[in-house]
Amino acid sequence: MLSSVIDFFENLTSLHKFLWIVGCLSFFWIMEGIYPLVRFKYDKWNHRRVNLILLVTTIVINLFFGIATTGIFEWTKDTQFGVLYLVDWPLWLELLIAVMALDLIAQYLAHFLLHKVSFMWRFHMVHHSDTAVDVTTGTRHHPGDFMIRELFSLVTILIMGMPVAFYLIYRISTVFFTYLTHANISIPVSIDKVISWVFISPHMHKFHHHFERPWTDTNYGNIFSFWDRIFGTMVYDDPRKIIYGLDVTDGSKSENLSYQLKVPFDKRIKTDY
Repeated sequence: MLSSVIDFFENLTSLHKFLWIVGCLSFFWIMEGIYPLVRFKYDKWNHRRVNLILLVTTIVINLFFGIATTGIFEWTKDTQFGVLYLVDWPLWLELLIAVMALDLIAQYLAHFLLHKVSFMWRFHMVHHSDTAVDVTTGTRHHPGDFMIRELFSLVTILIMGMPVAFYLIYRISTVFFTYLTHANISIPVSIDKVISWVFISPHMHKFHHHFERPWTDTNYGNIFSFWDRIFGTMVYDDPRKIIYGLDVTDGSKSENLSYQLKVPFDKRIKTDY
């Protein structure tokens, strides 16, 4: 059964990936319209326009990184380089370890550094400057932010020596969790807390989007929540206390694309570093 899944992902096309993105976006877009966590007073279509334009830049950049990624996969396969080539474990275990390694290094660690390193934080501020967090916020990444994250993915692939199918399973999973955790959906606290014991839950990630520290610097995970538990960066509280956006950017320009693209280079914006 698992071998069939691996075979499917080895032959995953760009169309499959695009349809998955559109499908997840559409599903959570509909769900947050039916069961909203917060009733925002905003033009949802204009809000979507800015965030989806940034998604387009992400897709374009991803095409170029895809070339580099393909080269790394071929090199590690030819040279048998990487941790997974040193072991002979069951397929399911190697897949789990690969996904966990990517989630730890390319998501948790990269995300942690995006908050702690001044020049990296300047790019990541664009994601946090959204004053109305909904499913499209998951697509809101400055090109510089996305390129930093992709570099961490490339390093992880090189270290682990994983097959391309493992990486694609991870990417498909991150798309789902990204849109789930950003979606403005109301989930019973009892259910959300159960989810948060293993995975990043919608309420858990919302605290990360609070407008000021210390909540902004918590809950860095994307798929698994135990990284935050292990490293002491997890917080869980009442989601009704959350105020979205950043206290150092102009909230009135949350949907101004030109302003957002210039945020990393505007020295008037304080970074507290």
